[in-house]
Amino acid sequence: MRRREGGLYFLACLWFLTTVNGLLTPKGVNYEVQALMGIKASLYDPHGVLENWDGDAVDPCSWTMVTCSSESLVIGLGTPSQNLSGTLSPTIGNLTNLQTVLLQSNNITGPIPAEIGRLSKLHTIDLSNNFFTGKIPSTLGHLSNLEYIRLNNNSLSGEFPMSLANMTQLVLLDLSFNNLSGPVPRFPTKTFSIAGNPLICPTGSEPECHGTTLMPMSMNLNNTPTALPSDKPKSHQIALAFGSSVGSVSLIILVFGLFLWWRQRNNQPTFFDVKDRQHEEVSLGNLRKFQFRELQISTNNFSNKNILGKGGFGNVYKGILHDGTVVAVKRLKDGSASGGEIQFQTEVEMISLAVHRNLLRLYGFCMTPTERLLVYPYMSNGSVASRLKEFGKAANQKGAMLDWVKKIHHEKKLEMLVDKDLKGNYDRIELEEMVQVALLCTQYLPSHRPKMSEVVKMLEGDGLAESWEASQRAEASKSKPHEFSSSDRYSDLTDDSSLLVQAMELSGPR
Repeated sequence: MRRREGGLYFLACLWFLTTVNGLLTPKGVNYEVQALMGIKASLYDPHGVLENWDGDAVDPCSWTMVTCSSESLVIGLGTPSQNLSGTLSPTIGNLTNLQTVLLQSNNITGPIPAEIGRLSKLHTIDLSNNFFTGKIPSTLGHLSNLEYIRLNNNSLSGEFPMSLANMTQLVLLDLSFNNLSGPVPRFPTKTFSIAGNPLICPTGSEPECHGTTLMPMSMNLNNTPTALPSDKPKSHQIALAFGSSVGSVSLIILVFGLFLWWRQRNNQPTFFDVKDRQHEEVSLGNLRKFQFRELQISTNNFSNKNILGKGGFGNVYKGILHDGTVVAVKRLKDGSASGGEIQFQTEVEMISLAVHRNLLRLYGFCMTPTERLLVYPYMSNGSVASRLKEFGKAANQKGAMLDWVKKIHHEKKLEMLVDKDLKGNYDRIELEEMVQVALLCTQYLPSHRPKMSEVVKMLEGDGLAESWEASQRAEASKSKPHEFSSSDRYSDLTDDSSLLVQAMELSGPR
């Protein structure tokens, strides 16, 4: 009996070790890290968006442009419009949990790796607007979960991949504007396009190259469709041709009109959404677009009990999404104001592209005719306001922490702000820049504080000097003679090594 129990215990331990080391190579390195580093090595990254990809990392879930599941498995790779060049490494085939690949609008060359056919969970692939060459891998036809394929606007050549004809689950297929050739099979896709392939779609036949039903077509040497035999009278053929032409033209006009109506109604050239699929999530890189109803449910109809903080531009609510993810939802005021939509869209574009260690990355957004919302990851450390309530209080002391910081900045004594444990191991220029940004963001009037997009630029080293100089000119024009001149006002602050002063309530962040 004891031997049997010992055997069961041994098998349980062996199963646990196998599970723990399932993602590790024989050398103890995460295979997903190795695969991503192989992709990085084959690409030229002029803007440094892949800078924090580290081959010594335990897992890649904190890397930019990488999305992970709750089990810390890489399920998304999105680097659209980042001016990347080079080739796409075959190591992408080792990311076997990938569901989304978004590499559109770059300058990537070379063939599409056939190893993509090993990504059995792949749902969406977008390699459009690059410079890929060679044939479309037939291994794509092995992916039973693949629903969206965009390979348009490349330099792909060779015969049309017949393996794609068996993909009955396809919803979208766009192979337009390449150099494909050969016959085209019948496709089950609802939406497709092969226009712009001169060896398949000659000039003047574009209506036959995109639509909702694709008929088989064989090509002869002079690049025209072969004639179909018919026993019907000629008059019947003419009537049939006329009716087909009128129907096709009417359909094209109807589709074009619906497109114009949809574009005018939404007026969103940068972001898009798929509303006809209940669980579909369309993302741009790592940025997700939420439905207002989804955020309304997650915050319990924006209940006051879920308010995390209040600011000059709206309230921040704690929310729990349907998958259990905890988020912070910022509901902006005056969402329907004139010009607000364009300004909000610009802010979202700027914030979503910002990658900085001192900034919380934007998780998603929601935009309706009357609402503007930003969704951030929830930080469980509490709010600054809750810390300020007991921070810096001391009896019989005058002034406020903000005034004191202004004073020591004016006197160029910023080292008093630095933790003594650092012992001078810090960048004085960076310290001064961070203090200047903080002082700009804590000006008395909210309208004088910089926008979040401007703060991002300042942290990246663009525009801080000009904004600070303008602020100082405005301060000098309205300053009073006793400001920064009364030694009595700050004597207690400078003499007291604890630097405890009364807290100052801010009207809210921007």
